[in-house]
Amino acid sequence: MNYRAVETTGEYVARLETGADWRAQIESLADAVEADAAWFTALGAVQDAELWFYDQDACEYEPVAFDDPLEVASCVGNVSWLDDERFAHTHAVLSDDDGTAYAGHLNEATVWAGEVYLRTFEAPLEREYDESTDLNLWL
Repeated sequence: MNYRAVETTGEYVARLETGADWRAQIESLADAVEADAAWFTALGAVQDAELWFYDQDACEYEPVAFDDPLEVASCVGNVSWLDDERFAHTHAVLSDDDGTAYAGHLNEATVWAGEVYLRTFEAPLEREYDESTDLNLWL
């Protein structure tokens, strides 16, 4: 296990803009507050979404697209550096009008309404390729 202590440097709340990309809005907030490492939670609703499921045998993501409005029942993630850009690694639980829940890595979604809480840390986090999982993971 790779771990380290971190010190909190700031806490922010923000409203996501209707019609914008959900993850890009979180990355924009991280850029605005110069967050090199952060943890976030969010909730709200999206107009559409694409979740990714990681096939551990094939070591590749399989997309699942939704073209209907969905509630964001839960959204958590972290911000770190990936390829010289701030990257919001985002997981979400989305539900439809029947209450059916879908969960996975949130690749993209169009914001209907969203609110996010972002907690920043002093130690920058970077992602690097991990051969055993074929993923970019924290160093």
